Amino acid sequence: MAKRSGCEAIHPGYGFLSENADFAQAVVDAGLVFVGPPASVQRALGEKTAARRLAQSVDVPVALGTEPLRDLAAAHEAAGKIGYPVLLKPAGGGGGKGMRTVRREEDLDAAWQGATGEATTAFGQAALYLEQAIMSARHVEMQILADGHGSVVWLGERDCSVQRRHQKLIEETPGPWVDERLREQLGEAAVRIAKKAGYRNAGTVEFLVDHGGRFYFLEVNTRLQVEHPVTEMVTGLDLVALQLAIAAGEPLPFAQADIVRRGAAVECRITAEDPAAGFLPASGVIALVREPAGPGIRVDSALFTGMTVATEYDPLLAKVIAHGRDRVEAIARMRRALEEMRIAGIPTSLPFHRSTLFHQLFITGRYDTTFVAQWEHRTLDELADGAVSAAALAAVLASRALSEHRAVTPVDQPWARSAREDALR
Repeated sequence: MAKRSGCEAIHPGYGFLSENADFAQAVVDAGLVFVGPPASVQRALGEKTAARRLAQSVDVPVALGTEPLRDLAAAHEAAGKIGYPVLLKPAGGGGGKGMRTVRREEDLDAAWQGATGEATTAFGQAALYLEQAIMSARHVEMQILADGHGSVVWLGERDCSVQRRHQKLIEETPGPWVDERLREQLGEAAVRIAKKAGYRNAGTVEFLVDHGGRFYFLEVNTRLQVEHPVTEMVTGLDLVALQLAIAAGEPLPFAQADIVRRGAAVECRITAEDPAAGFLPASGVIALVREPAGPGIRVDSALFTGMTVATEYDPLLAKVIAHGRDRVEAIARMRRALEEMRIAGIPTSLPFHRSTLFHQLFITGRYDTTFVAQWEHRTLDELADGAVSAAALAAVLASRALSEHRAVTPVDQPWARSAREDALR
């Protein structure tokens, strides 16, 4: 399709194709430009145990772990040596897909079966490896850019610790507890890894940081991240434009010393999930959408009224990003934006996000990767009260929107009745 249309380059977004080395190579073999790291780099870093070895070779610490495991018996043997809890992880991909936390030996068999199936579906290979589970840590990632002329820079960290099933729900920069010393250590470690791999284009190097400030390499995401807007807000840089410029052979237009970060930014991933039911995926028809606006607010969204949300795909519906002169202002703007936002027809993560922005652990920046588990154990009374009032308002707005729509949609049609009933329900 690209060749037929006269297109010169393909940007793969941030879905699975963005980290598929075979696809990147196919684009180049077709005489086109792949906007991202070359296939050789993706292969070097995409296989997670190889990436761990590469990090160690440039003196970046990694957690205790294994090579890809032959079978379940080898997993039992390795877990016994590392010590529980352990993480069972796909060797062929990241993003939280296929990962399992195994706290006891008797849970390993079931985790192995589940992780093998999910890894095969997501990444086309079942290979798994084990890694020491660093509990109650913070998940921090460093944004990098590398051109084809030898320049590699880091743009700053993003704290991504608020996550469920090892997938992120809220990201912010700067990390509320990251000082300049740790920031520079993470940035320099990320650059060493990128240079060793011969990296080119945008990428993210991910780390776990324990409460003592010790950090451990996790993986490299050889693509643009979902949460790249928070970095754009504080640096004033357009990462996608820079990706295109690098792919066109241009050098980076700035050096490390030229990068200035201003203020703070927070991103909330609005997903089609029910937070009161353990973030169970939701599906259905969007009956009404009202997106927020205002100073410091950005919304990246594919939502529209009448949209059908299926369960076969990632549940991400929209991203709300708030920027402020400092973290306090960014959070205040995000609170307002989330109160303005309305999505009717299916459950979404909005109640969770609204609750979290007032949670003392989040406000004080003392949260870590256990935050969502702690949130789920709290009483849901307050959340339920807020959901009732929000649902009532959404139902009124949805009813009004459907009434306005009757002029062009005969209400006696079965699908129209169904949509109206779904909206009001």
